[in-house]
Amino acid sequence: MNAGDIARFADVGRAAVSNWRRRHEDFPQPIGGTASSPLFSLSEVTAWLRGNGKSFEVSLGDLVWQRMRTTVDDLRLGELVGRIGAFLLFLQRDPAGWRRHGARLRAGDYDATAVTALSGPVAAATADLPGSPGLAPDEDPALLRLTARLAAENGPLAAFEFLCARYVEAHSRQLSVTRDDVAALMAKLVDPGEGTVLDPACGVGTLLLHAGVPLGQEINETNALLTAVRLLLRGTRARVVAGDSLREDGLAGELADAVVCDPPFNERAWGYEELAGDPRWEYGLPPRGEPELAWVQHCLSHVRPGGLAAVLMPSAAASRRPGKRIRGNLLRAGALRAVIALAPGGPDLWVLRRPNGERPPSRLLIVDAAEDLSIVEPAWRAYTTDPEAEPPGARTVRIIDLLDDEVDLAPGRHRPPQGGVDFVRDFSDALHRFREASAPLPEAPPALEMLSERQELPTTTIGELVKAGLVTILQAPARMTADEGPVPVLTADDVAAGTAPSGGTVLDPGLVMVEAGDVVTTALGAVRVVELPGTALGPQLTLYRVDPARLDPYFLAGFLRSADSSRVHPSSSRLDVRRARVPVLPVAEQRRYGVAFRELAALEDRLRETAALGETLIRLGFDGLVDGHLRPCGQGV
Repeated sequence: MNAGDIARFADVGRAAVSNWRRRHEDFPQPIGGTASSPLFSLSEVTAWLRGNGKSFEVSLGDLVWQRMRTTVDDLRLGELVGRIGAFLLFLQRDPAGWRRHGARLRAGDYDATAVTALSGPVAAATADLPGSPGLAPDEDPALLRLTARLAAENGPLAAFEFLCARYVEAHSRQLSVTRDDVAALMAKLVDPGEGTVLDPACGVGTLLLHAGVPLGQEINETNALLTAVRLLLRGTRARVVAGDSLREDGLAGELADAVVCDPPFNERAWGYEELAGDPRWEYGLPPRGEPELAWVQHCLSHVRPGGLAAVLMPSAAASRRPGKRIRGNLLRAGALRAVIALAPGGPDLWVLRRPNGERPPSRLLIVDAAEDLSIVEPAWRAYTTDPEAEPPGARTVRIIDLLDDEVDLAPGRHRPPQGGVDFVRDFSDALHRFREASAPLPEAPPALEMLSERQELPTTTIGELVKAGLVTILQAPARMTADEGPVPVLTADDVAAGTAPSGGTVLDPGLVMVEAGDVVTTALGAVRVVELPGTALGPQLTLYRVDPARLDPYFLAGFLRSADSSRVHPSSSRLDVRRARVPVLPVAEQRRYGVAFRELAALEDRLRETAALGETLIRLGFDGLVDGHLRPCGQGV
């Protein structure tokens, strides 16, 4: 079991497990895995949790999964998940066969002959699975018994989905799984009702789970098996074949009602040489470095005339020069209907329709949904109803305007114009907020008296203040993590930006809890006086707790900030804080300095906020002038 499994059992974050390993010498040692992803013994971990009074719960599903992890190594784990999936499909399809042939297993008879007695019935009940997985001669009988109990408790489908989720999590670096929200969106856009849906690069089947009649092909035999089990356990008439869709099309000649695809990106060895004369390249031979354009044409070749295809694409595919000829041909034929940006760095979603002899549309739908996927479906429905009208939250672009020397279809280059009423509201609001934020700035600097000669003040050092008991210096525990947990954590970014605590960690005796009036500094020189208690001090922060009766925290914060900027030792990249000098002044005088430092810090925060509001106002101003919602006037805006 890995750290994530332990965290799940104990109902804590992974950071808590890291803390246990670091702080408890008796925590079990890894028995496998790697330095970055160690594996531990289930029995040793549960014994340690019990011995340290930490509550935990190991579900039946976790017992099955951990049994699988100990049965084979990680390289063969997928094969075992597939065979267990076949066994679960047998349990669903032939419960009488399980009652008849599995009696010895249910009774606890674990010899190999009990498994052999099941092999034939399992193979007969799952003959439609790719690769005919069946049961291995040396299959673990105890694992089969546990799996049967899990299926009886939760149902075969839920049991296999649980095991698939664990498998994907354990191999997250090797498996690329389409986001659930994106998969759901793609299904809605191409919705063929109860028709057939093909995914020619189906992975573990995510895009086919809600298809009426799923068809799939997958180059990895193990993943093809997992997809087939997931679909057949849902009672569908699924067919999944294993093989390379581009080189060895296992569904050649078949036309689906719709196609969905999340193909591998940037795969150079996709078959450029051997497929140069392939009839699928109706819109042009894909360049060697544009494999995604091969997948687009493969998908179009498998959808009936008039049918839709939704294909995920790298964002660069919309504008790379080698692919401009194919993009242009797709536009001219009316095959490419929409380009949708799903995230700032990609992927994009291309929606295509195989031409059926009708007149192609004159406009392409462009949607930038990087911040809100919910705008895509209404925009698509509006576009299919009237391609000439402007859809909500998106825009259409004349195809003739795109057929230039670049054929650049990137949504970022074709942002929709600001809506009239919405733009007026947004621009007016931005203008009002900017004026409101900037109005106090002329009066903002604190009242500071200018002296004709520099005033020399008696000083001491932070180190002396610590010795005198006026200051206590604290730091967060070594190797503390602040990425998740119920205890809020003040991070270095929070201190620098003056924002609320954004980190989280687990409760631990070694945490430094921040109190009101504490001065907190970052390694880069940001300084804040904390006004609200109740958060933990984050990594790479230093806390100065003062005796408020003798030392003003804002006074100290101002000089700490100045000390960092001047550096006590210019030749050193680190600040020797204990040697930083602080004036020796009466508390009343310190508080006068403290008020001035506090007002300067507040001015800095207001300037930062005003700058952000100004950037928004400037962006809206440019957009409005370009789109025609604003125009220059003699009196200003």
